[in-house]
Amino acid sequence: DNLFNMKKIIVVVNQKGGVGKTTSVINIASSLAKRKKRVLVVDLDPQGNATTGSGVDKISLTHSIYDVLINDQDIASVIVTTPQCGFDILPSNRHLAGAEIELVSIEKREYRLKNALSTIQDKYDVIIIDCPPSLSLLTLNALSCADYLLVPIQCEYYALEGLTDLLTTIKRLKSSLNANLELIGLVRTMYDKRNNLATQVSDQLVSHFGDKVFKTFIPRNVRLAEAPSYGVSAVMLDSGSLGSQAYLNITSELLERM
Repeated sequence: DNLFNMKKIIVVVNQKGGVGKTTSVINIASSLAKRKKRVLVVDLDPQGNATTGSGVDKISLTHSIYDVLINDQDIASVIVTTPQCGFDILPSNRHLAGAEIELVSIEKREYRLKNALSTIQDKYDVIIIDCPPSLSLLTLNALSCADYLLVPIQCEYYALEGLTDLLTTIKRLKSSLNANLELIGLVRTMYDKRNNLATQVSDQLVSHFGDKVFKTFIPRNVRLAEAPSYGVSAVMLDSGSLGSQAYLNITSELLERM
């Protein structure tokens, strides 16, 4: 498990919105927690969906990730334990929207998150970062500290185009920002195998990226869609549902790849 302790930060990124990033973050984190891993989720999206979806009230937070990035607030004092998801979270709310602009004038602005996490990362086996749907300064903060890049992708018409752009950008960033960043894989989300286009795009993904594509795909599933409204991951709400089973399997693949 020593290797595991060295490389542990996974960033979930796709500059396209609505591809299942937050759903993936919360359910993989819960699946890891079920395996007795100590997990921290970092909500780096001003919408704060990972925070709400984990059962944490983003409106009543005293401090959020914003204070860590901008005001040097001690990260340990901001982390909260989720009521029923089994992991810790560094929560976010709409204050974070202002951070984009404020970060611009801060020295070494791309490394604020990295520096904060370095003080507590020994306490966790895995740290998973949920990013906003853009390659912004916030996303750069995630990419600068990550060991692994996980890309959820919906198998639809423009998916490959967007993915190519994303990977080109990542390649550029590797040289300037973080040479250790490694693509751990692509996860097909909201997948409906009766849809011909989805199957075609999925086949293209596999022929392009080979074993970088996770074998398990995440189906369209009512439980996955409902769970956030209960403030709990689908994996914890109903581990028998198809969506939960898929995330439990993805997590097994993920641990093998790590």
